[in-house]
Amino acid sequence: MNPRAAAPAAMDAELPPAAAPEVDLPREVDGIAVARLYGEPLFALPTDLYIPPDALEVFLEAFQGPLDLLLYLIRKQNFNILDIPMADVTRQYLRYVDQIRQHNLELASDYLLMAAMLIEIKSRMLLPPKKSPDGAEPEDPRAELVRRLLEYEQMKLAAARLDALPQLGRDFLRAQVTIEQSLTTRFPDVAVVDLRDAWADIVKRAKLHQHHKISREQLSVRDYMSRLLRRLQGERFVEFQDLFDTARGVPVLVVTFIAMLELARERLLELTQAEAFAPIYVRLAYTPTA
Repeated sequence: MNPRAAAPAAMDAELPPAAAPEVDLPREVDGIAVARLYGEPLFALPTDLYIPPDALEVFLEAFQGPLDLLLYLIRKQNFNILDIPMADVTRQYLRYVDQIRQHNLELASDYLLMAAMLIEIKSRMLLPPKKSPDGAEPEDPRAELVRRLLEYEQMKLAAARLDALPQLGRDFLRAQVTIEQSLTTRFPDVAVVDLRDAWADIVKRAKLHQHHKISREQLSVRDYMSRLLRRLQGERFVEFQDLFDTARGVPVLVVTFIAMLELARERLLELTQAEAFAPIYVRLAYTPTA
């Protein structure tokens, strides 16, 4: 009684009596036509019309396999699924399989396999149980069948719950509404948090762009030569390192050193040292009188 197991019911077809066709009957009159074939009215049934025997068979979808049928028989009669009366269930199951075999033997193959399993379980229950070597109780022959039935019932209930959920196209349709756009443009409202995040992003990007400006300082060697002469004026000896201003950077130190070398080349300065690795002293060049 389903696409896999169905109990077909044959029905006799009663055909309407054929009207005697008249040669001079206009074909445009459809009131007495028994049918239309390719758009043309048919005023009489063909004499060689054949209706197959299975044309009017009705299949009622009820069971989706042997387990579904077996579960139906158990639940309909309120049998305890953990203590199945195998004789009654097997008898009813075989009666149903016999009905299927009369119409579709191929469809009944799966059900015959389950019927053989039921008969085997019933025969094992009639035999005395074999004791296990460790003395434990032997397993019930119906245990495996009960496990399969319980799992199948859980899956069937889960499928029913899923099928009961609303489905698009079956239980409801998606609403489609056409809204005319307003001529006035509405701008979205800006929250304080959005404004703060936008400002933080700008500051973050600004920190990625750093500028370093290099300027050229005008330093004159002649100017520093004059400064050195003024510095040494009135001094007997001045230590070499005291003549350099380290706070003004390397360019000033270089110009001062060049100015000192120029004064020494022009014999305006004297560089003296008492011994090796001793401090260097600078003084104005001394020119003895005649």
